[in-house]
Amino acid sequence: MHESVDVAVIGAGQSGLSAGYHLRRLGADAGIGFVILDHAPRPGGAWQFRWPSLTLSTVNRVHDLPGMPFTDVLDASAPEQVPAADAVPRYYAEYERRFALPVRRPVNARVVCDANDRSGPLTVETDDGPLTVRGIVNATGTWERPFVPRYPGAQRFRGRMLHTRDYRTADEFAGRHVLVVGGGISAVQLLDEISRVTTTTWVTRRPPEFRDTPFTAEEGRAAVAIVEDRVRRGLPPGSVVSVTGLPLTPALRAARERGALDRLPMFDEITPDGVRWADGTVRRVDVILWCTGFRSSLDHLAPLRLRGPGGGITMTGRLATQVAADPRVHLLGYGPSASTIGANRGGRAAASELIAHLAGR
Repeated sequence: MHESVDVAVIGAGQSGLSAGYHLRRLGADAGIGFVILDHAPRPGGAWQFRWPSLTLSTVNRVHDLPGMPFTDVLDASAPEQVPAADAVPRYYAEYERRFALPVRRPVNARVVCDANDRSGPLTVETDDGPLTVRGIVNATGTWERPFVPRYPGAQRFRGRMLHTRDYRTADEFAGRHVLVVGGGISAVQLLDEISRVTTTTWVTRRPPEFRDTPFTAEEGRAAVAIVEDRVRRGLPPGSVVSVTGLPLTPALRAARERGALDRLPMFDEITPDGVRWADGTVRRVDVILWCTGFRSSLDHLAPLRLRGPGGGITMTGRLATQVAADPRVHLLGYGPSASTIGANRGGRAAASELIAHLAGR
């Protein structure tokens, strides 16, 4: 069935639900109708697919969605030990129910087309039929696009290679030497876990910077401002961790004491049995775990031609969620709205600015 609605929110994670909340609250007076399309079979966004050992005590931060605190569904008996893959989906499911958000699942938004060259409606082709919309809030995040850099010899490696997205438990690597690649928070968390059960090697492109002091709100704003400046200039968003540094938790202090955080520079080649550096040094490894991050999942928007020559998308609006070349389209989870708190603020900005645009203001 070919259906029409004012706004389609694509994705029902943190940013998609935040946008839905504000569209419900702000769009009622303007007569704006919307739907939220989610490809997953159940609530939870990318959190439902995280590894079991990722508990609420080890996640970087699960920020409350607007209008409903996380503690409404948190297990009060041992809140910090609850697996994030269980707690966050429960929270999202209750949030959808409480605010009667019109989430449709599982519905995959395959492609978004524009027949009128950035004027008039857009067509969202889904596996449930086409949907004609006047505006889009894209909140597909990054989980669907794990990034693994290309290295010479990778196809000849006889061991196992996997990405953070594929990780489940450290016990499966017992007795094997694991090479962990990457300098982000997930990399050091998984390195800590795996190094407790087997031998590891850690490599990064740049020397990691650890911080002993708590991360302040001022530093957070400064880090977000740097990312925001990049996307406003049409550059690809950078890593926030490269600005903020890695928090040195008690677990990571212990890992450092047992030598697990002894870092090596990136290798130059993958061999059938391991890796080799430019000076001829080789190391035999059984597993390569790529903790090398993700890229924004935006392939379905390709027909809109949003990217510039350098691969970035020029953003505008109060919190840089609006595509400068197409005010009908807002991107959440891209640039400064990529964090959980940024997703909340971005959801409100995207909803209010899109409503104003559709109302001709």
